[in-house]
Amino acid sequence: MKVIMLENIEKLGNKGEVVNVKRGYARNYLVPRAIALYATPVNMKKLSSIQAESKADEEKKLIELKNLAEKIASAKLTFVRKVDEHGTMFGSVSDNDIVIALKEKNIDILRSHVQMEQHIKELGQHTLQVRLHKDIVAYLSFVVAAEAKAEAEVKAEIEPEPEAEALPEAEVEAETETKAEVEAE
Repeated sequence: MKVIMLENIEKLGNKGEVVNVKRGYARNYLVPRAIALYATPVNMKKLSSIQAESKADEEKKLIELKNLAEKIASAKLTFVRKVDEHGTMFGSVSDNDIVIALKEKNIDILRSHVQMEQHIKELGQHTLQVRLHKDIVAYLSFVVAAEAKAEAEVKAEIEPEPEAEALPEAEVEAETETKAEVEAE
């Protein structure tokens, strides 16, 4: 059975295309959810307007995605991670970390857009692809830096712990009297 697609569905068809599907799939899923129309002669006359609308939507979407790609390319991200004395990182930077950092800068993307083969486990400057559309790819540069020791830890290493404070005079006198009484007995 032939239907006219009203939405893009991966591995089936794009908006405005006429595709051949099984009768039950069209009747029970595509048509009730307004994803497709039956390819009747009346609806086939509407096909050109559906395709024009689809093309206009696609152009608008491409412009928005190009602007988003420019924002991504200009974003400056720094990830701070703990390292040991040899410079080996504890943990890594994942695609989820990148999405969250971009969201903090008001740039919303999906994890699936970030093209990362494996998590980044090295310090330094890194660049990766963000594929927003089949035709639009942005390159995101970011830095993975070592976490500096907290000031309190540094001071503790440099300065020794302060000695116990001297007791007030009244307590010292009471202690000496107590010691004298113990010795007298």
